[in-house]
Amino acid sequence: MLDYKLLEALTAVVDQGGFERGAQRLGLTQSAVSQRIKLLEARLGQAVLVRGPRPAPTPVGRRLLNHARQVRLLEHDLLDQVPTLGEADTRLRLAINADSLATWWPASMASFCREQRLLFELLVEDQEVALKRMRDGEVAGCLCDSPRPVQGARSHALGQMRYRALASPDFVARHFAQGLDHAALRRAPAIVYGPDDRLQHRYLARHDFHEPFPHHLCPSSEGFVGMALAGLGYGMIPERQVARELAEGRLVELPSPEPRARRIEVPLYWHHWRQGGETLAALTRHLLRQAGDHLEPLSTNDDAPHQAGHR
Repeated sequence: MLDYKLLEALTAVVDQGGFERGAQRLGLTQSAVSQRIKLLEARLGQAVLVRGPRPAPTPVGRRLLNHARQVRLLEHDLLDQVPTLGEADTRLRLAINADSLATWWPASMASFCREQRLLFELLVEDQEVALKRMRDGEVAGCLCDSPRPVQGARSHALGQMRYRALASPDFVARHFAQGLDHAALRRAPAIVYGPDDRLQHRYLARHDFHEPFPHHLCPSSEGFVGMALAGLGYGMIPERQVARELAEGRLVELPSPEPRARRIEVPLYWHHWRQGGETLAALTRHLLRQAGDHLEPLSTNDDAPHQAGHR
């Protein structure tokens, strides 16, 4: 039988990114946590962690992490049936993209968290990292733009987010007075979320522009909008995030001559463990109900949406 105190130590070390922080999370000494990990490895006859500046689980360690987190969720399911268990501090660990967190996710989750007495630990990741965390057993669910689930998980289509190429009116007047030509695109600074963000490249490709372009890097959805409002550059921004700024004229769309080329739709899929218990199943049902209120219907005619560089 598994000793869940040992699994708790493994989970804390991985979640907190080290033995010292893991020990602080458990209220134990670092030596005590280290001894628990060694005892777990001795009982299994193999390593569960790759030691380093940030310990990483081995393949068997990933399976144990996945199991431990699923057990935690199943324990949460028992609260209503067995009140004597007490108030479990259940924190559901999920990976989501930054733009969802900046727009629709908080409002859609408020009622669910109150009803389920649930806490979230949210990791802001792009799609590739989010799916890797699912595969490694580090998160119970994630949002990304890929429909293909990892082994042991399911995926559900939620809808899509619409992005528009926006900038301040002054910026457009300075850089695009003659329209959206290649000469202007070579000079005008763009804003890109990070090295993996390909939305800007997709937008420029729709205008037959495939050259290097000057750009800021800003890994913050709120900061991204702030830079556009300040006239520092233009970028692909979720339409719902800046509805007021668009209505007030503080942000305007770039003067693209092609209506279809002006906007990009990025699909969103919810991935979750197959054996996550009723709490995770309830979250999935809630997300599917909420999606229609917060996201655009999913289309099938966008160009390679799974390569969007989800952020």
